[in-house]
This record gives sequence, structure tokens and C-alpha cells, in this order.
Amino acid sequence: MAPLAPHPLDPLRPEEISKTVSILNNAYKGHTLVFRVITLAEPPKAVMVPFLEAEHQGIIDQPPPRCARVQFYQDVAAQFYEALVELETAKILRQEHLPGRHSYVDSTEMEAAERACLNAAEVQDVIRKLGLPEGATVCIEPWTYGTDGMNDMAERIIMCYFYMRLSEHGDANHYAYPLDICVEMSGDLKVKRILSLPSGQNDRCGEVSQVGVQPFDRNKIHSTREYHPDLVTERRTTTKPYYVVQPEGPSFEVSGNLLTWEKWRMRVGFNYREGLTLHDITYDGRSVFYRLSLSEMFVPYGDSRAPYPRKGAFDLGSNGAGVNANALNLGCDCLGHIKYFDGYHHTIAGDPVVLPNVVCCHEIDDGILWKHTNYRTTNAVVTRSRILVLQTIITVGNYEYIFAFQFTQDAQVNYEVRATGILSTAPINLGDSVPYGTMLGPGVMAPYHQHLFSLRIDPAVDGQKNSLMVEESQPMLVDDPAVHNPFGVGYTTVTKPVEHETPLDTDVSKGRVFKIVNENVINPITGGPVGYKLVPHYSQMVLAHPSSYHFKRSEFGEHAVWVTKYHEDELFSSGQFTMQSLGGEGIASWIRSRAPLDIRNEDIVVWHTFGTTHNPRVEDWPVMPAEKMLVSLKPVNFFTENPAIDVPISTQERNGSVLVKSNGDGKPCSQQNTPQEHASCNQ
Repeated sequence: MAPLAPHPLDPLRPEEISKTVSILNNAYKGHTLVFRVITLAEPPKAVMVPFLEAEHQGIIDQPPPRCARVQFYQDVAAQFYEALVELETAKILRQEHLPGRHSYVDSTEMEAAERACLNAAEVQDVIRKLGLPEGATVCIEPWTYGTDGMNDMAERIIMCYFYMRLSEHGDANHYAYPLDICVEMSGDLKVKRILSLPSGQNDRCGEVSQVGVQPFDRNKIHSTREYHPDLVTERRTTTKPYYVVQPEGPSFEVSGNLLTWEKWRMRVGFNYREGLTLHDITYDGRSVFYRLSLSEMFVPYGDSRAPYPRKGAFDLGSNGAGVNANALNLGCDCLGHIKYFDGYHHTIAGDPVVLPNVVCCHEIDDGILWKHTNYRTTNAVVTRSRILVLQTIITVGNYEYIFAFQFTQDAQVNYEVRATGILSTAPINLGDSVPYGTMLGPGVMAPYHQHLFSLRIDPAVDGQKNSLMVEESQPMLVDDPAVHNPFGVGYTTVTKPVEHETPLDTDVSKGRVFKIVNENVINPITGGPVGYKLVPHYSQMVLAHPSSYHFKRSEFGEHAVWVTKYHEDELFSSGQFTMQSLGGEGIASWIRSRAPLDIRNEDIVVWHTFGTTHNPRVEDWPVMPAEKMLVSLKPVNFFTENPAIDVPISTQERNGSVLVKSNGDGKPCSQQNTPQEHASCNQ
């Protein structure tokens, strides 16, 4: 069976990546091109909306042309370009020179930096002066350079932080032994500086050529907390097997990248930067969202001593969620009946690379969806909630992030983020302390930091023309004769439309709600517009001072909610190029740079900033339990009744639960019990 032709929103296929490379190589004959990005250039929204509307009606229109957006270096790192290539006609529609800009960093470059750093003669000399214990293995963790104003950002720089492990096992926890040095590497992988790291609060960073090297303190050697099963052999034996069984198979259907489940329909996308993206999302034939994606995430560290202000990672813009996506495994990352989606990337030569199993699709039970017991008759009606999950997991250095879009039977969309992995640690002398870090062991400090996420919501609530309403619940006046509230218990809501592009803040004390509504579609029951409301994850915004580069570069982190008018090139809330950016090119700058734009009853985009202020606990060591964050988009007067009232009623005959009884000694019956024990349980 011939493969389906690609949909206009499908990611580029391997053969399309190869064709793009061929077109550009032919155009640049005599030059060596280093390909950094070859990804789908999504068709303009003005073109796609009529195409999708016709598609929903079963009409097959001529699809818009497939185009690739490409970023590449000409002749190694001499010139950085971006080009737009139309595949069918083999035309280069646009190309732009990008002086002073830098591509994201990938694992190949990081591994090369690690090798070059470790092999440098001056670095080896410093390592010898550290006097490490016999058998110690030095481990290097490269980081992208978070701008701090101390270097010219026209030059590409990588920071290398040093650790050691005392075990021969490759998965031993080297973060338990941070060393007192780090190295600045240039873009061509040459050593620029070797720095001695500070210890106490009043210590300062210096170049080892000037301040020397302090030998490793053997008193820091401790009983290392490990996590790998080869090194931690004692595990609980009380957890019995747990199986997710769907004897009739899953309820979802997949055709290419088109996914349908219950009343939901959507297209699954994936790219090198955002990772998982969702498109053309409808419920029961009604348009809900045009596009959902994680726009950016920023991890600023709160240790104010140089060089640690350089730890400010844009894990999408500077590292790439797609290229760092895990290959997910059955029975581990996802349980039950699993459908995997692959991603596609390429080498620096432009050869296509398959990223296997980067998205898993499955169903989960989520407890009770709705229930009522009529106390007069004692009859109970209950239905359990089923959720469709689309999940991807990325590893960026020490951390893992688990991103999951969840679709419910009552028409909600949830976005859940879980942060786990290993804390990034810093060295500290025995007896020293700092007010912006937690001690994890002798000589091991975990600095305070934040994880800030920017969710991009491109709504299409019953159409492309939407408005944002801010609703607050307020107590009614008591002393005003115009208001009838003699007992002082009344409260009401006040709703105001947002007229222009602006940032907004959450306010729990006022029950502030953000509603995306279509003022052109009126609910026949309520008499008001249909809509979806944003249920935010209440979070602290960026703590860095407005004068800092952390603050300037992560513009989305200043406020919890932003609303802008749709623009084709505004996908990333901290700007297109975050690698060593200086700030002034994200969402706040977009709004400031143009005259106030009307956004009421327009094609709008809503952005939600959320995250966690992570002041590490000892319980986060050696691997932190997952920290969960949840954002919801819930229908508000979108329907005329509970949209899940038709979900099948839960019954024991259908669900096949097992009753657990106890023996006389309190031991529960299970498949492990003897027949005699089962008999005694079933009496």
C-alpha cells in the first residue's frame, strides 16, 4: 500500500529533507554547507484555514505547496543563513544572512566540546594539580552560554563544568562530586579561559593562571547517592505487577498524523525545536484550537556569583525539545496500548535521521468523570473518566521534562509538565554555605533556580475571530441601597474585554479567569458568547532583576498571561534566536514595537507563563521525584449541557475489577496465594 501523501501540516519526511539539501547544495556549488535546521515551514494561516474548512466538509482542494525552512552555515562557520525552499518547484523563495546570530547547540557539538576540552593540554595540567583520588574519572558537562555581559556575544561560547565519579560504572552519579574548575570554550572548540569556581558566599571566580588551583579536599568523599539499578540493588518488593488491559484494543484511530478519539480530531506535528505540536483541533465537528505548542522554556539560576549567572538555559530555543526527545519504551514511559509517532531530523551534512518513538499516544483511566446518588432511592449512576494522552519526554543535560497534552471526554484540554532528573550541582568547601543553595552532601551544593514555561495557545473557538475576557468574582456591596444584599453573602462577576495587545497577571484573591470567547456565536441557553477558559498554573514569575540579562532575555517570564494579535512569524516568546541573545526581541518587544493593535473579535494568540521556583530539597537527591504542573483549557458555555453526559455508564461487567479479600492473618488474596488460601477467601 502506497504511503499517504503528506498533509500540509505534516512534518517533513526524509525524502523531503534530502530534496531540500540537494536544492541548496546545487545553489551553493563550491561551498560546504553545514545544515542546522531543516524543518517544515507551515503554510500561512490565511491559506490553511480555507483548506481545512473544505477538508472538514470532505472537499479535497489543491493543497498549498510544501516548503522547508532551513538554517545553515556556509563554509563551516563563516556565514549563517536562513532560507525558505519550495520543494515542488525546487525554488529558493527567500534567503537571509544572519550576522551575529547563533544556531542551537546539539549533542554532537556538546560531545565534541567535551572531548576537546578534556584533551586540551592546559586542562590536563589543571586536572593533575587537583590531585584527584586514584581511579577518579573526570566528567564534563557542557552548557550553552547564558549571556552575562562579560563577553562579546558575536562569538559562540560553550561553558564546560567539571565533575568526577569514583566508580568505573558509566552511570555512576558524577553530580555528587562537582569540581572547583570550569572552562570557557570558543565556537571552534579552543580553550579560552580556565576558571576557579567560588565556594562561600563572599568568594569570587578567578582565572587559575592568576589564582592557582586548590587541590581536591579528600574529606569530601562520601557515600554517594546512586540511582542506577546496577548500583542500587535493594529495591522494594511490595509492589505487585500492574497491567493496563484493553481487550478490544484502543479507542483512538490514527491515519498518518491524523488522530481521532471520542469526539476529538487533531493533527500531530513534531519539529526540532518545539517537539510535539498539535494542529486543527476540533471537538464534535466544532473548531476549538488552530495550534497548541510549548513556545519556550527558560531555566534561570539564582546563584549571583560569576560565572553562574551564565546558567540561564533556553531548553527549546538554544537546545531543542525535538532533537533532545527520548525514544520512548513500552512498559516504561507509557503503559497500555501505545501508538508511537516518529520524528525526523538530519545530520549536519543533511542526511535524514529518524527519531524513533518520540511521541506516545495512549489512554488512561482518570477516576470518576461524574456521579450522582439519588438519596431517595439510593440508586447511583457513575461513569469513569477516560483521557487521551500525547506525551513526549526530553533530556537536556541533567534534567528530564515530561510534556503531555491530555484530552478529556468532557472537552477539556490539559497540558501537564513534569520535571525530574538530577539537580545541577556546584562545589562548596566544607564549612561554607550560601543563601541561594541547598547542601546535598559534603562539598555538594544545589543552587536555587526556576523553570519557566511558555504555552502558546492559538485559539479557533467556533472560528478564527476570538476575544479575550477577564472575569473576576467580587462580593456585592452591603451598604449600597441600589444593591439587594441584606445578609452580606452575595457576590457577582465582573467581566471586561481586553481591547489591545497586553500582558496580564493572575490574581487568586479575585478569582481572576481568562476566557477566550467567540462573540459572534451566542449560546442559546446563557445568551452569552461561547468560549474556553484558561485555568492557569499559578506560579511565581522570573525573580531576576529587570536590569539582568536573565530578565531581558526571557520577556515572557515577566507576566503570567499575554495576548497578541496573530502574526505568522511570532511563534517563540523569547525570540527566534535565543542562543547568546541579548534580549529585546521577545513578546514584550513585539507589543512595544508597534502601535496598539485591536484584538477584540480578531485572530488572537494567548500565551501562558507558568512553572516552578525550585529551591532544592534533600529529597530531590539523587534523582528528584517528578514535580507536576498542570494548565487546563475548559469549555465555558460552549455547550448546552454536560458534553460527557453520553459517556457510557461504568459497570462491573464491563470493567472487570477484582475484589480483594483477606485471610485471617490479614494477607490479601492474590494470584500468588495457594488454592487453599483462595478457597478461604471466597467463602
